[in-house]
Amino acid sequence: MDTPIFDGLKKYVEENNISFHTPGHKGRNTLINWSQYIPWIDLTEVEGLDNLQDPNGIILESQKLASNTFKSKQTFYSVNGTTGSIYIALGAITSPGDKVLIQRNSHKAIYNGIILNRLVPRYIYPNYNKKNKIVTGINPHDVETILKRDKDIKAVVITYPSYYGVCSPIESIAEIVHKYNRILLVDEAHGSHLMFSEKLPKSSIEAGADIVVQSTHKTLPSFTQTSMIHVVSDRVDIEKLKDMLNLYQTTSPSYMFMASLDIARAYMEGEGTSKLRKHIESLEKVIMDLKGIDRVSIFTGDKEDFTIEDFDMTKVLVNIKGMRGTTLEKILRNKYHIQLEMSDYYYGLLLTTLMNTKKDLDLFKEAIEDMIKSEPYEDIRQIDFGMIEPTIEIPIGEAFYREKEVSEFKEAIGKISADYIIPYPPGIPIVVPGEVITYEIYQEILNLSENGVEIIGPLDYNRGKIKLVK
Repeated sequence: MDTPIFDGLKKYVEENNISFHTPGHKGRNTLINWSQYIPWIDLTEVEGLDNLQDPNGIILESQKLASNTFKSKQTFYSVNGTTGSIYIALGAITSPGDKVLIQRNSHKAIYNGIILNRLVPRYIYPNYNKKNKIVTGINPHDVETILKRDKDIKAVVITYPSYYGVCSPIESIAEIVHKYNRILLVDEAHGSHLMFSEKLPKSSIEAGADIVVQSTHKTLPSFTQTSMIHVVSDRVDIEKLKDMLNLYQTTSPSYMFMASLDIARAYMEGEGTSKLRKHIESLEKVIMDLKGIDRVSIFTGDKEDFTIEDFDMTKVLVNIKGMRGTTLEKILRNKYHIQLEMSDYYYGLLLTTLMNTKKDLDLFKEAIEDMIKSEPYEDIRQIDFGMIEPTIEIPIGEAFYREKEVSEFKEAIGKISADYIIPYPPGIPIVVPGEVITYEIYQEILNLSENGVEIIGPLDYNRGKIKLVK
C-alpha cells in the first residue's frame, strides 16, 4: 500500500525531533489521551452534538466559555484556520468596494481575503530596524496621517505580534483608529497565549481592538487548523459575522478540532496558566545564558525603536555571528534533531510554547554551545533589506482574475505581475498581483536570491518563471 504522506509523517515522528515550531501542543499527548477517542469522536451533526453553522447546544456553550476566558463580547470557532478567520472577519466589517488599510507585511491570507471580499487595499509600511536587520512595528503617527487624508478607508488591519514577536503600539493605534471612526481588526495569529501571563505583552483584545483573530493551534495546545474569532466591540455587526462564518467555513467541521479548542481553553483556565509561568521562567534563564555565549545574540527588542511597544519573548530570535540563519536551521535539524519554526538570512526563530519543557531549552542551548566550537565562520555579505514602494497598475482583485500568461522572469520588467513575490526576510511583498515589475524590483530580487534569501509565493522563481497579467 503506497501512503507517501503517512510515511513521511511517520518518518518525521521517528526522528524524535525537538519541536520549536507549530503546532503549540508540540506533539505531546498531555491534555487528554487522544488515542482513546480518535477516530471514534470523528463525528457529524447528529442529535446532541449541535451544529457549528447554527450552534445552540454544546458548541454554543463552549464558545461562551471561550468568550469568558478571552474576555471578549462573543467568541466564534473556526476550523479553517486563521486564514478562514481572516476571510470571515474582513467580510464582516466591510462591504465590496470598501478600502482597507493593511500592513504591507501582512500574511498572505489578508491579501487573499481582500481579493475574496472584493476590497481595495491601501498600504502602511512597518519600520525597518537597520541595526538589527529586522522589520519591526507600525508607527501610530503614520496610521493617523493616512486616516486623516483618506476618508474612504473603512477598516485598519494590524498584525500583532509579528511572526518575530514584535508588538506595535497597539493601544495608541486603536485610539487613533477609533478617533477617525474606523474599525480595527487585529491578526493575532501568534498571540493566543498573551492573555495568560502578565510577563507577556497585552493582548489586543484588552488593548482596544474591535475584532481579533487568533491561531489557537500556534501558541496554545490545540490541533492544527483550529482558530478563534473574538468580537470585542459593538462596532462589529454580529449577524453579518455569522453570515460570513457560514459563507467561508466548511459545512462539515471537524468535531475533533472543536473538541481540541474546547480542551485547550479549559486547560488554560487551570494547569496551563501555571505551566506557562514556569515556561517563561525557563525561557528567561536560557535567553540570559545564550546571550553570554560568544558569537550569539538574541533579539528581544530595541529600546531606541519607538515602533516596538513590547516583545513576545516566547519567540526566540537567534543570530550567530558568521552564520546565516538558514545554515543554523539546517545544522540544528540534521545534527541535533532540533527543528526551528523558520529561518531567514540573519536569524533562526524558535517558536516556543508552554508545552516545551526545560529539557528542550537546555538541549537547544547545549547545541548552540557545541556549534560555536565546531562550525566555522561563513562569508556573509551584509544586506540591508530596504522596502520598495510599488507601482500599482491594476487593483489586486482585478489582476487576480485576469487572464494570465507565463513569462521568463528576466523578460518581465515593465510588465504587470499576476503573482506574489515575497522575500524572507523581511516577509514584505515586493510585488503583489496588479503591480509593475520595475527594473529596480528585478535587481532587488536578483540581489536577494544570490545571497540565499528565499523567494516565496506562486512565483516559480527557481525555474525563472513568473505569471503576468495578459
